[in-house]
Amino acid sequence: MKKILVVLLIAVLSLTLFGKVKVALLINGTLGDKSFFDSAARGMKWAEEKLGVETKIIEMGYNPSEWEPTLEDISDLGEYDIIIVGTWQMVELLQRIAPLYPENKYIIFDDAVDYSQGNLQNVYSITYKQNEGSFLAGAMAALVSKSDKFKYSVPNKKVIGFLGGMDIPVINDFLVGYIEGAKYIDPDMKVLISYVGAWNDPAKGKEFTLSMYRQGADVVFAVAGETGNGVLAAAKEMDRWSIGVDSDMQLLYEEKDMDIVKHTLTSMMKNVDYSLFRAIKLYLEGKMPLGKVEALGLKERGIGLADNKYFREVMKSDPWVLVKLREIELAIIRGDIIVPTAYGMSNEELNKIRNSVRP
Repeated sequence: MKKILVVLLIAVLSLTLFGKVKVALLINGTLGDKSFFDSAARGMKWAEEKLGVETKIIEMGYNPSEWEPTLEDISDLGEYDIIIVGTWQMVELLQRIAPLYPENKYIIFDDAVDYSQGNLQNVYSITYKQNEGSFLAGAMAALVSKSDKFKYSVPNKKVIGFLGGMDIPVINDFLVGYIEGAKYIDPDMKVLISYVGAWNDPAKGKEFTLSMYRQGADVVFAVAGETGNGVLAAAKEMDRWSIGVDSDMQLLYEEKDMDIVKHTLTSMMKNVDYSLFRAIKLYLEGKMPLGKVEALGLKERGIGLADNKYFREVMKSDPWVLVKLREIELAIIRGDIIVPTAYGMSNEELNKIRNSVRP
């Protein structure tokens, strides 16, 4: 009992003397994307509620010229124990700024700094094995597309779609996993592929997706940030299926638009929320692996398909599909299925994969 009291006293004194741990999340965009950045913000909320840290979220907007001065200003303040940024767009900025503030601790998620440049031992990089989760999404899309038991499927077509925000390695890592998952189910499955060239243009996302549905696709996987909301709207309009990304789109839309919920199969979630919560917890425990990159996959709960009441209701149409998906997931976790990655692929190799599923 005395030991417990001593531990509690130390904890109280530490909080009194040093104050709460403070964490700043700098978003190179805005909240409300119902995707990546909203998931990051959710992780901050969990850290506040469950770990007792103090958090601040700064929306830097979509103008890249604002990002570096904001990161410099926050770094210069010296008020935050951890400063978090995310995505490939922040890598070079962090590589320039982090060495100037060696006393600060930084986290970057969804990409990694180049540690070979040196002086980046104060940065912890979190990446996600989105290719693994996308393999599941592709397998699911193919299974649903081939079946005549799902309401919005067109089983005689064997065509599904993929909408990417930009033609960049991280998005193509989703694409490669998606294609390989679909081909695992049916080598003859075709995949329509489009890149919008924007992260915050739902109207264009809808336009591109409508085109894919009109070409015969009955499931389209949206990997385009806020632009992907246009995919969900197109699925509703055309009575087809969509698959969301990063956050659970069915739960996000359940109070706003049940028609979108009913036309969404699931979401391939990069669990940014959990990964940031986990990172902050590791920091509090003195275990955060600074100076290293950590890749989180299915085994580490870094990614996976959203499993909610709406998903389970859809799966009642053909329960065998869910059994097959669980079988594939376990095979990936065990290492029986090795999912290819777009990272390190040449353009020639990537184009070969794209062309292999061209209708």
